[in-house]
Amino acid sequence: MAVGPSLAATRRGPRMDARKLSPGRRLGRIALCAVALAWLSLIVVVPLAAVLGEAFQDGFLAWWRAITDSEALVALRLSLKVALLTVPLNTVFGIAAAWLIARFRFPGRALLLTLLDLPLSVSPVVSGLVFVLLFGSQGWFGPFLAQHDIQIIFALPGIVLATTFITLPMVAREILPLLQSQGDDQELAALTLGASPWQMFWRVSLPGMRWAVLYGVILTTARALGEFGAVSVVSGHIRGETTTLPLHVEILHGEFHFQAAFAVASILTLVGVFTLIARRVLQARIDATEAR
Repeated sequence: MAVGPSLAATRRGPRMDARKLSPGRRLGRIALCAVALAWLSLIVVVPLAAVLGEAFQDGFLAWWRAITDSEALVALRLSLKVALLTVPLNTVFGIAAAWLIARFRFPGRALLLTLLDLPLSVSPVVSGLVFVLLFGSQGWFGPFLAQHDIQIIFALPGIVLATTFITLPMVAREILPLLQSQGDDQELAALTLGASPWQMFWRVSLPGMRWAVLYGVILTTARALGEFGAVSVVSGHIRGETTTLPLHVEILHGEFHFQAAFAVASILTLVGVFTLIARRVLQARIDATEAR
């Protein structure tokens, strides 16, 4: 029995059969595809190839020495530590916020949606300055923090706060459309059959959103590792202490160590490529989940 197109197919939109197009329209379609591929090559493929080419221009050993340098390893460890602290926080918040927005109507719901998008609309540099204004030595909470010997700005807590703010919406924004499209029929059925709210969440809701959660986690991790603007403001650029990988790249480039800078940047490039591949695979999983 025909039931109409699936939600995933509707999201992808109707497809045109190229064989039914007139020669003129077919030629126009080919031209548009060629322009799109040329533009993507110019702004994506060529820069990626340039980074990798510069990173390995002196050979693999030079690349390896650059990424295993003591300061590079410190920057890598700091970046990983920030990601390990940031991603779980935003994963828990993202699941809770998406669930609350998708399943309930309450005063302030529109405001919560607006605040959820705020980190995407505010410049990262401005975000970093806000944290300096709040927690810096001359900031609103500066005297209290100094009195209790608590350092946030120019230390790990400030970097984690800035990165958490920048990556805040990513998990929630991947889960929310999926929850809205799925509806709550299965959850209501589970409650009707005697499941507790926690059992319903863990056994029905969470398995249904697992691919979207993983998708958001991957995007959050990639952004946390590559964040520059906000971290640059709150870190103080203390070499060997508060320099993440992007800041280390900037320092190397500013000191004219171009091959080493591109070598370290190649790590971030590979993270970005992995993110794109994982995004494609997980999007297919999400579409399949929505189709069911």
